Amino acid sequence: MIKRPNTNAQRMKRHKRIRAKISGTAETPRLNVFRSEANIYAQVIDDSKGMTLVSASSLDKEIEGYGGNKTAAEAVGKLVAKRALEKGIETVVFDRGGYLYHGRVKALAEGAREGGLKF
Repeated sequence: MIKRPNTNAQRMKRHKRIRAKISGTAETPRLNVFRSEANIYAQVIDDSKGMTLVSASSLDKEIEGYGGNKTAAEAVGKLVAKRALEKGIETVVFDRGGYLYHGRVKALAEGAREGGLKF
């Protein structure tokens, strides 16, 4: 019998390993990425208080069309950057959430950089 690897469990292991090394502070919060099949989500989190400061996703009304592609991910990156700059957040620490820095995750990061966030 062929067993398929549990890819989400592997991702969670990678995410724990990443989170052991990085955390968000009040000065430089953490830009977290979650990727599902059909959508992509981004949050700016202050880990010292345990609060989400800013969030955006491909489900927001500002973003039109299908949420599971690179153009939607780039739009989410720009939107989260715009909202973070409105709150006075300029620098963040990027948390890829255990995903490879490729495809939609990379598009979101580049969109956030284009929007004015520094990381």
